[in-house]
Amino acid sequence: MVNWLAGDVHANGIKIHYYRTGGTKMPLVLNHGATDNGLCWTPVATALEGQYDLIMPDSRWHGFSEGPADGNSPDCQVEDLVGFVQALGLEKPVLMGHSMGANTVFQAASRYPKLARAIILEDPPFREPVAEENPGQAQSFFAQVRQSLLKYKAMSREELVEMIHLQSPSWQKGELGPWADSKLEVSLNFVDRVRTRTMPDSPWEELKKIECPVLLITADPEKGAIITPDVAQKAVQALPSLRVVRIQGAGHNIRREAFEPYMEAVKNFLAEV
Repeated sequence: MVNWLAGDVHANGIKIHYYRTGGTKMPLVLNHGATDNGLCWTPVATALEGQYDLIMPDSRWHGFSEGPADGNSPDCQVEDLVGFVQALGLEKPVLMGHSMGANTVFQAASRYPKLARAIILEDPPFREPVAEENPGQAQSFFAQVRQSLLKYKAMSREELVEMIHLQSPSWQKGELGPWADSKLEVSLNFVDRVRTRTMPDSPWEELKKIECPVLLITADPEKGAIITPDVAQKAVQALPSLRVVRIQGAGHNIRREAFEPYMEAVKNFLAEV
């Protein structure tokens, strides 16, 4: 984090911690996924800081940001992000997110069409509408996440770095330390206080409200990616201007598993906005 700034702002009733590369360049806000933190974007920020002002917030209950006692939901996260952009006085930044963070970026751009210059979505949890929610399935998922976090928090940073290196040998070295730190920092309240599922029932209607350019980066569902080709096609049908780049050989953590083609897609898109 050489010469990067660190600070806090108050937005949506909580303290949000962030890191920033700085300068007078176009602002680019990087919104991390569940159980990560702002510095999990370090390799991306390092690659882009020459051309952009990278701003990396810790989401509520993550990193060094606060988490209020009244719960955790996608609506809260959207208002956190919008309030964060406003608190820093950012004028139409590019918003970029992964997974949970991509969902937040997507919904913020849908509800506040004038907020962003453009958005980049890395494997957001788009899904087909369901007739009936299954509370038991959601509870089971978050219980598994909680057990994983308990396991991680019982380990040292060095042990976590070694574990993720063995599990994910394709990740760059710069990914390992931030990933380990994020698991030690995230609060268990993040999963304990989840109140709603991650996506609206119909993302297609929400997509139609977005006015800025959108890049959707997808990968291989057989390797764990969420977005299937059919879902990507429906996203384009809902928003014909949406650009889809599918990166072969990667799963849900696209940038970590296929950094060079991921960055090529991002840079090509940013050059046009």
